[in-house]
Amino acid sequence: MFNETITLNTGKKIGPGEPCYIIAEIGINHNGSLDIAKKLIDEAVTAKASAVKFQKRTPEICVPKDQWEIMRDTPWGRISYIDYKRKTEFGVAEYTEIDNYCKNLGIDWFVSVWDVEAVDFMEQFDTPIYKLASASLTDFDLIKKILATGRPLMLSTGMSTSKEIEDAVNLVKDFDENYPLSIAHSTSAYPCKPEELNLKMIQTLAKLYPGAPIGYSGHETGLSTTVAAVTLGATFVERHFTLDRAMWGSDHAASVEPQGFQRLVRDIRDVEIATGDGIKRVYESELGPMKRLRVNISPEYK
Repeated sequence: MFNETITLNTGKKIGPGEPCYIIAEIGINHNGSLDIAKKLIDEAVTAKASAVKFQKRTPEICVPKDQWEIMRDTPWGRISYIDYKRKTEFGVAEYTEIDNYCKNLGIDWFVSVWDVEAVDFMEQFDTPIYKLASASLTDFDLIKKILATGRPLMLSTGMSTSKEIEDAVNLVKDFDENYPLSIAHSTSAYPCKPEELNLKMIQTLAKLYPGAPIGYSGHETGLSTTVAAVTLGATFVERHFTLDRAMWGSDHAASVEPQGFQRLVRDIRDVEIATGDGIKRVYESELGPMKRLRVNISPEYK
């Protein structure tokens, strides 16, 4: 069932044995500013992330009507909630600029789509994958719309029961049992407490859905638990990314700043190298200490 390794249209691969696909989730942390978005892309490239990810919504669909006129203090003054959501959405001009910017820098970019119209919008761009946010796991119309594009799908599983995850995966399987599906373990708390991360779910999902690459979408503070997710088998990881955790906006506090993201990528790559292949060998660097310290030395090392 499914494909053990997913090859993206950018040439990068997601799956066991491949370098962990590390996603800097910009989301709406650009605060509606293309300049901030470009700075975040620059920092993600500096950190050697595999991809940056944004979020695409149609506010008139995603914001409940009874919340439209709730007033909110924002960087644009005190405005209605629906106007605030409109101001944080990028349109064709901004995403065209982002598309060209990322291609020139050699970094993947894609989005979480939150409604059917957002998929239609994004089909203007040849992005390598679609992300389905945890909140949308039960939105079967949206999942079917994504499947119809044929692009790889990454499901996030926060705030979901095992049955809800199974139903979503079965929907994909019924559409095409070889569909390029990947599944991200997640806990949808911002920020998430360590005792609620439940990283062993990565291994549980791997057993339940063989063939589908399993990853991790983290909302915790700190970096070590995301690195630990890789040691537990996560083939991709995603962390929210910001220029400054003190910036105005809902997701900044649970995000990683540029220097932290650099450390995260470095530590994941170190872990991948250090993991090795599980075959015991004597390294050349050990020969000197062996000859100095060991009483009986195997003949092949004398």
